[in-house]
Amino acid sequence: MALKNPKYIFVFGGVMSGIGKGIATSSIAKIIQSRGFNVSAIKIDPYINVDAGTMNPTEHGEVFVLESGLETDQDMGNYERFLDITLPATNYMTTGSVYQKVIERERNLEYKGKCVQIIPHVTGEIMKTIEDASKINDADFVIIEVGGTIGDYENDLFTEAARQMRLKHPDDVLYVMLSFVPYPSKVGEMKTKPTQQAARSLNSAGIQPDIIIARSEQPIDEKRKEKIALFCNINKEEVISAPDAESIYEIPLNFENDHLSEIILKKLKVKPKKTNLDDWRALTKRIRNSKKEVKIGIVGKYFGTGECVLSDAYISVIEAIKHASFANNRKPLIDWINSEKFEKDPKSIKELKEYDGIIVPGGFGSRGVEGKIKTIQYARGNKIPYLGLCYGMQLMILEYAQNVLGIKEANTTEIKIGSKAPVIDIMPDQKSKLENHDYGATMRLGGYPCVISKNTHAFSAYKKTNITERHRHRYEVNPEYIEQLEDSGLIFSGKSPDKILMEIVELPKKAHPFMVGSQFHPEFTSSPLNPNPLFLSFIKAAKK
Repeated sequence: MALKNPKYIFVFGGVMSGIGKGIATSSIAKIIQSRGFNVSAIKIDPYINVDAGTMNPTEHGEVFVLESGLETDQDMGNYERFLDITLPATNYMTTGSVYQKVIERERNLEYKGKCVQIIPHVTGEIMKTIEDASKINDADFVIIEVGGTIGDYENDLFTEAARQMRLKHPDDVLYVMLSFVPYPSKVGEMKTKPTQQAARSLNSAGIQPDIIIARSEQPIDEKRKEKIALFCNINKEEVISAPDAESIYEIPLNFENDHLSEIILKKLKVKPKKTNLDDWRALTKRIRNSKKEVKIGIVGKYFGTGECVLSDAYISVIEAIKHASFANNRKPLIDWINSEKFEKDPKSIKELKEYDGIIVPGGFGSRGVEGKIKTIQYARGNKIPYLGLCYGMQLMILEYAQNVLGIKEANTTEIKIGSKAPVIDIMPDQKSKLENHDYGATMRLGGYPCVISKNTHAFSAYKKTNITERHRHRYEVNPEYIEQLEDSGLIFSGKSPDKILMEIVELPKKAHPFMVGSQFHPEFTSSPLNPNPLFLSFIKAAKK
């Protein structure tokens, strides 16, 4: 039975960014969901960008694509993976998208000639979006992650909206502050002062946190809990310890060890239901017990600003590998390999022989492409299981055209405009958009159907002929070369329903243990309890 009124839980981040606010939000959502409530999650990004589509992955992290086609922050992927649900576009907003809506309303005279102001009109739009999301998702609980760090000028707008939400819904709003508690090795004790300052900064905006989640390298001891509680004006049991975990999927269980869902329900005066995290406990047990290793190399180009940003650039791919590995009772060892390395030192390509499987993920532009093509050639020639994602599929086709068909000039017009052999070409409806410099939200985006042929790797993976997967691209296999490629032995095992667009390509089973490329991004629909079928089949081949 649904709650009479939806409950809203705002999650703020204190002290510094990058401490796992998205995972904490996902974990809170998971433990509430485990008690039988319908839960949804919203991400607020304080950027002026209307969406995340034009942001650089090495600076902002992966662009996650929703089923609707909206390009969002990577945390939306975390929410979907933890909750194992599909989220609508309503659940993501930025400063830019909010202002865009307000300006559209003003132009349409919806404010009836009033002077349009930050308060109440912009903050009102934020609250309306959150309330609309609760209705669209039919949610009992909506968990709202406020991006940025407490005190940032650019997220003051959303902090104020959160304050007003409690005025509007006095019994249905809860504030959670995630704060970093440093443990300087030379000092020898955890320091709570930064958390105290973060709480006071939030107080200055009119918000008193109800719960503080203390992030640290080690569990927070009772003394530190008492100190945080005293100076931040909460009870000791409302300080939740969040130490570093071996796996992010252990965090909901860690929260429950401190009775977090029970505290949340009590504060919101919701009658508790029995919790059921059996499937989650089984997952973490399987993760801990997976001793045999499978070594996967991800060959990409997002390495220019240092390896510290790499995991965020490919976060969904990395998590999809983990999901499939755990399901195959394997511990994944993932190496990030810069494809430019094989261009500068061709002999180093032999290093790929040590991997059980190779992935070339999505990307854009010409940098590192020759290194990726050499990688694909090596995987094909040495029968190493290969999975190409989006650009990785297109380059797999180019490698085949160049080295098997002998079309040495085979190329993609993304790299070489006016190529004599444009095996990969821009989609016709995309040409005018590029000519008009229309880049934002103009690619083929979101979920599209695909029809799979039987007796193929793709059918063995999905075990059905009709699927839907998510896309993010402008270029496709040129129809003029499809017959030639198929006659030479390449199999297009997945196609659009009208058979015009090639969705999955593979080598025959007798020619290679697993050589598959998908034009879509299967990583976007993978979750720890339901790994994506293509990744499952890839890891199954790799572990052999």
